[in-house]
Amino acid sequence: MTPEIITVLVIIAVAMVLFLTEKLSIDTISILVMITFMVTGILNFEEGVAGFSNPATITVGAMFVISAAVFKTGSLNSINIIFLRMSRKNEFLFLLTLMIFSGILSAFINDTAVVALLMPTVLKIAKDTKIPPSKLLMPLSFGSLMGGVCTLLGTSTNILVSGIAQSHGVKPFGIFEMSGMGILFLISGITYMMTIGKWLTPSRLPSREISETFDMGDYITEIFVTKKFEDIGTSIKTSKFFNDYNVDPIQIIRESGEIINAYKYTVIRANDTIRVSCDKDTLTQIRNIPGIELKIDLKLKDEDFKSQGYKLYEMVVPPNSNLINNTVKSFDFRATYPGLTVLAIRHRNDILFKKLKHTKISAGDVLLVRGDEEVVGQIKGGENLLIISEDNSPRVNWKKIALTLFIVVSVITLAAINVLPIPVAAICGVVLLIIMKAISTEEAYRSVDWKVLFMLAGILSMGTALEKTGAANLLAETLVNQMGDFGPRVILSVVFAVTFLATNIMSNNATAALLAPIAISIAASLEVSDRPFLMAVTFGASLSFMTPMGYQTNTMIYTPGNYKFSDYLKVGTPLNLLYWIIATLCIPIFFPF
Repeated sequence: MTPEIITVLVIIAVAMVLFLTEKLSIDTISILVMITFMVTGILNFEEGVAGFSNPATITVGAMFVISAAVFKTGSLNSINIIFLRMSRKNEFLFLLTLMIFSGILSAFINDTAVVALLMPTVLKIAKDTKIPPSKLLMPLSFGSLMGGVCTLLGTSTNILVSGIAQSHGVKPFGIFEMSGMGILFLISGITYMMTIGKWLTPSRLPSREISETFDMGDYITEIFVTKKFEDIGTSIKTSKFFNDYNVDPIQIIRESGEIINAYKYTVIRANDTIRVSCDKDTLTQIRNIPGIELKIDLKLKDEDFKSQGYKLYEMVVPPNSNLINNTVKSFDFRATYPGLTVLAIRHRNDILFKKLKHTKISAGDVLLVRGDEEVVGQIKGGENLLIISEDNSPRVNWKKIALTLFIVVSVITLAAINVLPIPVAAICGVVLLIIMKAISTEEAYRSVDWKVLFMLAGILSMGTALEKTGAANLLAETLVNQMGDFGPRVILSVVFAVTFLATNIMSNNATAALLAPIAISIAASLEVSDRPFLMAVTFGASLSFMTPMGYQTNTMIYTPGNYKFSDYLKVGTPLNLLYWIIATLCIPIFFPF
């Protein structure tokens, strides 16, 4: 083992630890890996930054824009009406249709966008029909993952492995090359979820009121201001009381009964009732302050928080949000979204009310926000927050729908029949969508998940370093020497198992970038086709169901579905084992050695 191989393996090992601990964002880790390879001399500058011009990176970026254009034009809004009608007739039929539709849609559109599009509708159906959201959101996420492996365009992972193959002199994947095996995974997965999975999926009914869901009665208090209160006549901003104590004013109920919003320049009057948010420790501190009387144990409902166009909203933080790893204060939430106030944050199974301004926000967190309806309307469709407490669908524009769908179909067709390479066809599609005003230039830039692109560019350097130093060949030969006597099918089974297990605890793209070069080297050592091994990595990296971190859509549904970590293990483990058996038996049939 050469010093270069040792260096590469150490760098990758450190990167894997960082991926697991999530101390840094995945794109930051990926770029650090790329820089480390260049600083240590493992890669030169051109080799290190080659990921930015890789066909996979370019194609993924273009597909973000195309997916956003499909969503923006409202092309899929009518499906929401069909779902609502079906849900009132037959729950089983609705669930089956939901998985089939999310699967088909995810074969051509980014699966995160599919879940973002359908989740508000699914939650509305759950509320109207009293079906537990936990019974619907996991099938939605899993269906989108299953559909994502049916075409090359389904996930960034598929495109990434194809790009790695191309960079190693192997023929890139065709758009529909993986469809046969992918459809088999989709059908078997849906069958599992409609039978065993349906029985294993938890049934947890949330409260019908947002305020009850967040236990607002424990943290919202009304303060009655008497004439003895020293801050009468001062504004909230200059009030000594509000500056000295961790108390956030929400509304003021005047003596006349008028309810107004509590702005920083609102003047406090005698006999005002001020509705505030604070924790129990603060309540103890302010209980004996002269001039205020506390009203504790309030039974507040959503209606109580409405005034002057303001009401409560639940907003989930999607995986590409700029809020991730920021706090409400560092993101400057109120300046970014004037008229919106964060009252609470649900992180997994915990509800946070204390020190919200200093709480680091994670993907999948749900924010309880009180805000102006006009401001909320302006952020619909944005990349930072997904409103899940009401319909989030854009308005339908039939002319743009027809134009957008024609361009999308043209891109797929031209790439499928090899008239244009996939990256070229995708870029042409983006340019046409912008020229035809199906999406603006600004919207196109905002729709691109730049974190994913930087992550892809960075982790591609891992594959290059493994290949250049001979580390990939060393690892492949070690595996072949240990298990070569069992034949290529057993080794393929091991590759698939290692891939899906690794994907469940760290990034699917990082797993694919690490294992794809090794898969190519394994095939070379066995002197067989590299296709089945590359497909094992591709399918294994996308079909991850055992943890909420395994894939972005699993993270998105975690809090809205009121799931626990064990729910994913309970439902996802048998499904992953089923897919392991199917992959071992069937990948060599579709992709012979």
